[in-house]
Amino acid sequence: MLYGAMKVTVGGSLKLAFRPWVEGLEHIPADGPAILASNHLSFSDSFFLPAVLDRKVTFIAKAEYFNTPGVKGRLTAAFFKGVGQLPVDRSGARGAGEAAIKSGMDVLERGELFGIYPEGTRSPDGRLYRGKPGGLARVALATGAPVVPVAMIDTEKIQPPGQVMPKLMRPGIRIGKPLDFTRYQGMEHDRFVLRAVTDEVMYEIMKLSGQEYVDMYATAMKRQIAEAAKAEKEAGRAAKAALAQAEKEQTAKEKTAAEQERSADDR
Repeated sequence: MLYGAMKVTVGGSLKLAFRPWVEGLEHIPADGPAILASNHLSFSDSFFLPAVLDRKVTFIAKAEYFNTPGVKGRLTAAFFKGVGQLPVDRSGARGAGEAAIKSGMDVLERGELFGIYPEGTRSPDGRLYRGKPGGLARVALATGAPVVPVAMIDTEKIQPPGQVMPKLMRPGIRIGKPLDFTRYQGMEHDRFVLRAVTDEVMYEIMKLSGQEYVDMYATAMKRQIAEAAKAEKEAGRAAKAALAQAEKEQTAKEKTAAEQERSADDR
């Protein structure tokens, strides 16, 4: 009931304001379980995709969104529940992965749509990164549910980092044909099979999105960017300190020269 109300209010507002274009809606099963595997460009991806679908789709979200204290925290939790998001505690990497898998299987066992971002996090630069095999592939092989590749397009341009007001523009959603991996059922613990399934899905997403593919995890790239930014900041501090020291030394030299000149004049 809450999901329906949020879909009308939030989803209706998004569709009215941004007018997202959609291709391939016919590839979403009319009923029964299915996994929607999407690239991840923006926080808004989890809102735009459900807004254009007739069926409910459930994503997983950080537990912090649901357990923040106070009135604001309760309102935030209600909002995320209303738009079909499930809390997952990410405090431990292995525990978080298992919780995500269990949540996905529960959704699919109810015959519903489960949304997942194989990259594991938002792209730091708009490119498509290597998919993590632990979640998507294991859920697909354990449940036998078809995987529908989805490409979100231009959603990262609506509200880039540092921009307060969103830009009114038309993002896109391109949906591909369902992928059947039942030939691998019972092999959800084979890491080579999990890798192969994930890579096949990422290849289909790449074809749909037109993104440049980077054969590394987005989390690793984010670490590199953070480390580079830190190194640049430290280098800036060092340069500033060196400049200040040079100015100090120059001032001391000028002061000494002035004193020597005054001493000479006195003589």
